[in-house]
Amino acid sequence: MDIQVQRFAVAHLRRRPAVVEVGGFVAGFTPDTDNPYVNYATPLPGSEPTERDVAALIEAFRERGLLPRLEFAPNAAPSVEPALRAAGFGTEEVQEYLVCTPDTLTVPQFVDAPRVETPIIDEDYAALDAALAEAFGEPLDSSGAGAAVLRRVQENGGAVRFVRARDGGCAGGASCSAVAEDTAELAGVGTRPAYRGRGIAAAVTAALTEAMFAQGAGSVWLEYSGDGSRRVYERIGYRPQGKRLYLSLPPERRP
Repeated sequence: MDIQVQRFAVAHLRRRPAVVEVGGFVAGFTPDTDNPYVNYATPLPGSEPTERDVAALIEAFRERGLLPRLEFAPNAAPSVEPALRAAGFGTEEVQEYLVCTPDTLTVPQFVDAPRVETPIIDEDYAALDAALAEAFGEPLDSSGAGAAVLRRVQENGGAVRFVRARDGGCAGGASCSAVAEDTAELAGVGTRPAYRGRGIAAAVTAALTEAMFAQGAGSVWLEYSGDGSRRVYERIGYRPQGKRLYLSLPPERRP
């Protein structure tokens, strides 16, 4: 699964508005935001980068004023991590990823299940973006860049789902990328603190997973943030399959 997930990561970054390919790496950039979780690179499976390749990759980020950063499955390109660490890259985090297939999917059934919706108007996307910022304890970007990213996901073959709050806003939601390499990544599952414990994360995750299977995906994968969220995903049918590594170059180490 590591190779498939890494091939997906490459295909996913090639969808970005601006793409740079250098020395066995693919970097994807979104010009309207400097968010490092949107602007990053990943290696081609089996890549064996040289010192010059890594330097060229760093320069692609520097000339855009962005943090040099990578996300990848290390087992799919074993030579990449040592080359990056030699250049000064450090670990942000190591994440286990879980995978769901049509055979393992279990849609939760419970009384008063949250009503999952697809955003349609700009206000829906803005409300979801604000809810996710609150859920993850991040400041809301008033430029609307986050809402625009969510809209692009929905319009470009992926899926976005949310649960409406009592005040007409958003209680929580998530998004899933378009299918590539027979798989899709489900990300950013978040619920506002006041609405947690009501099955929103499970309902949204199941709805998005079903949506991608309906589009022909052979699997959907995601990363989890803690044991509580892992249990939610495992009840839906997600199972551990591998690890992904996040590396970035600290400012003081940039050449």
